[in-house]
Amino acid sequence: MKNILLSLLFVFSSLFASELQKASSFKDAITNAENSEKPIMFIVSRHTCKYCVMLENYTLSDVDVINRLNANFITYIAYTDDNDAFPDELWRPGTPAIWFLDNRGRAMSEPIMGAIDAKNLLNVLDIVHKRFEKQKKMDKYNYTRSKL
Repeated sequence: MKNILLSLLFVFSSLFASELQKASSFKDAITNAENSEKPIMFIVSRHTCKYCVMLENYTLSDVDVINRLNANFITYIAYTDDNDAFPDELWRPGTPAIWFLDNRGRAMSEPIMGAIDAKNLLNVLDIVHKRFEKQKKMDKYNYTRSKL
């Protein structure tokens, strides 16, 4: 009986689990980020990369990661083996490369190279989101001061 209840719980949680919302292209990610005033989590990936698959199947499937990304970021994954377009300056040898970009597509830091677990990604997401919000306030303040 206990196993049946656990199985049903697993099925229901799977059915109602959140899905990661992803932009369909780099250009769409920039447009969505500008309109929503959110930063971008941009991942350069490959379907045949062991660590890319681990990142997607485990970290990016974590419910807390999905909820945090959907609430605070625009997410886009470019697959080099699909020849997805993205700026050359964001290419790095090796995959996955996890970039955080501002809402205009400018890199906020160097990328995280390799897979990262859900707990550590959640910490990074909090840091990046706070930094982005602080920069957004500073940009508005500087814009207001320049109009005086």
